[in-house]
Amino acid sequence: MESSRTVLVTSAFVVLGLLFISVLLFDDKPYMIVCTAIMGLTIIPLFARFELKNIQSKEIVLLAVLAAIAAISRVPFAPLPSVQPTTFVIIVSAIVLGPEAGFIIGASAAIVSNIFLGQGPWTPWQMYAWGMSGMIAGLLRHTSFMKSRFGLSTYGFIIGFLFGWFMNLWFILGFLGDFTWKTFVSAYVASFYFDLAHALSNVFFLYLFSSSWIHILNRFKRKYAILDVA
Repeated sequence: MESSRTVLVTSAFVVLGLLFISVLLFDDKPYMIVCTAIMGLTIIPLFARFELKNIQSKEIVLLAVLAAIAAISRVPFAPLPSVQPTTFVIIVSAIVLGPEAGFIIGASAAIVSNIFLGQGPWTPWQMYAWGMSGMIAGLLRHTSFMKSRFGLSTYGFIIGFLFGWFMNLWFILGFLGDFTWKTFVSAYVASFYFDLAHALSNVFFLYLFSSSWIHILNRFKRKYAILDVA
């Protein structure tokens, strides 16, 4: 398990490096190449588990189903900027299945949902941001803080802002190109409403539905003897 987590964390930092390289060296144009690279790196921890444990097809199917739910749940809320249950699905999945599952589901949800909403240079950044949201939730899932509804809601609120702040970096580097304090502050002030909407929607979904979703996923996990994907 420790070896798998080491590969996961290493992959996450490598992906972060790819994101900045794609902006600084390639003007963020070959975003599909970067997307493919990220998808490959998110699969590396899964392959590592094949070497460490006998992962079964039902575990892979569960990951695919949860990633699809996280992706599709974003589409009906598209008219409401930054309001969507995608982050909620990623977080509760990571709480039950572990950080690796959270990372894979988060990254997959971004690229799948953008098939409907539009691919672009923002896609790999969304993949990384949602992947890390799930990964961190999975790493913290055994803490007393994350075991309470208040703690989960607080985490969702914080992640809502961190997600937006991370995406602001792509906007500044990829579109504005002029990295000054004035540009930096202006971009973050302009995004405050959207970040707040994301944070509050996370709180709404986590506070009302996290207990039932975690109970259902745990029951499914026990019934089919599914191992932690971590």
